[in-house]
Amino acid sequence: MSSVYLSYNHILAPLGFSTDEVVKNITSGKTGLKVIDDEQVFQETFCGALIDKVQLTSRFNKLNSSKAYTRLEQMMISSLTEVIEAAGIPLDDRVGLIISTTKGNVDVLEVDQAFDKSRAYLSALGREIRTYFNFENEAIVVSNACVSGILSVAIAKRYINHGIYDHVFIVSGDIVSAFTLSGFHSFQALSKTPCKPYDANRVGINIGEVAASALVTRSSNHLSEDAVEVLSEGSCNDANHISGPSRTGEGLYRSMQSAFKEAQLNANAIDYISAHGTATPFNDEMEAIAFNRMGLGEVPLNSLKGYFGHTLGASGLVETIVGMQSLKNETLYKSLGFESLGVSKPLNLIDKTIEKPLQIFLKTASGFGGCNTAVIFKKVK
Repeated sequence: MSSVYLSYNHILAPLGFSTDEVVKNITSGKTGLKVIDDEQVFQETFCGALIDKVQLTSRFNKLNSSKAYTRLEQMMISSLTEVIEAAGIPLDDRVGLIISTTKGNVDVLEVDQAFDKSRAYLSALGREIRTYFNFENEAIVVSNACVSGILSVAIAKRYINHGIYDHVFIVSGDIVSAFTLSGFHSFQALSKTPCKPYDANRVGINIGEVAASALVTRSSNHLSEDAVEVLSEGSCNDANHISGPSRTGEGLYRSMQSAFKEAQLNANAIDYISAHGTATPFNDEMEAIAFNRMGLGEVPLNSLKGYFGHTLGASGLVETIVGMQSLKNETLYKSLGFESLGVSKPLNLIDKTIEKPLQIFLKTASGFGGCNTAVIFKKVK
């Protein structure tokens, strides 16, 4: 079976409108989170990360599109344009398109929206993105809670390994909306201050918005400087609860088992873990248990939620792109918000940004409904 690579990529986020700008801000310890008191966004004050609307509109208008697009569509199109142009691959029938999101254009269901409510269907989002770029193949929409972004990489790898596509473009995105905020608020899961993944004083999540794009390819001629090989992947549902993770980390543990088996690696091969780390009491505890069951308790680990907030269906891809940059720059980025360990099992949280030789990293994610995904990546250059 031929190698599959994750290559050209782009991040559009409150921390910056390019991967380089975002990583530069992460390196300096800057966060995109801030306290937001705006009743037009949500009826209560919350801490989150919002993309500047004026800056987004200005960037999108430069694409010279005469058609009206939703805010999420503008984010996705702006990001994916960068990757398609960088890759230089003709969009023929050997090229696939995957869109990962949890809620899509959910904001069109709100009052005083200019768009027809049918735009809220995920199929409509897929159609808009596909049509804009003139992809020959139908868009594949992956909406499996908060593993969607990283699961899309795994699915793209499978399509390529089965000979269906030679290249797959992925674009991930979610927005901060009253619908999403009210849902987490009803769980009493929102933190009014910047989140603290794995910390003893963590109280909940922050919601953020981002669009991220990347190319998955079998071609070694289409590799960026930060390209990585997708060694293996695994996905498992623990079927525990609609919103609560397995207390034993069973689904995440089995996902990692599958990924390690396919890659023919053991825990000692992993240089770094880009974890999910939502800063909720149950998620962080579950992950700590699962990582220790895999013998990964001493591997350097971070959560990037302190920089972006939880970006839902985009979180897995944007955090993977930062992981690619970690390998390229041989740098472990600080797990922002962490001070003292607040889970029952040992974890090696990265408490300051340091340089270190890196070759292989593990990306994990977990989400509502008991879904879990693990993917292992290896540096190419």
